[in-house]
Amino acid sequence: QELANIIRSDKVPNRDYLVVDVRDDDYAGGNIKNAVNIPSREFLTGVDNLVQKTADVKAVVFHCALSQMRGPKAARIYEETRNNSKLVQDKPQEIYVLSHGFTDFQRKYKDDPALVEKWDKEVWENAEDWS
Repeated sequence: QELANIIRSDKVPNRDYLVVDVRDDDYAGGNIKNAVNIPSREFLTGVDNLVQKTADVKAVVFHCALSQMRGPKAARIYEETRNNSKLVQDKPQEIYVLSHGFTDFQRKYKDDPALVEKWDKEVWENAEDWS
């Protein structure tokens, strides 16, 4: 609910907030509007670049399908990398993990194009198998 309110507000993506989706092949079927997909298998090699690119972003929200493993792990790695970077020391930033991941988010908001894009019904017909 909180992320949905932020996206619907006058906050600007990539400045006020950024959503980082670390799903891999399960990225198919839709995503949160304006989210950046960095597959978890590539996250470690790109985290330094992500920290630099998001230096001035006020809040970064990580998620995967359920936000139980990949999303929280990416958020932790990102936060540790950011804390060790001299380039962003004086730039405060909030780091979050989306509770229950995209599976829950799409269940609630799939019909709202302001929140979810590229949603594919066929992919989600078997979503119960993923939970």
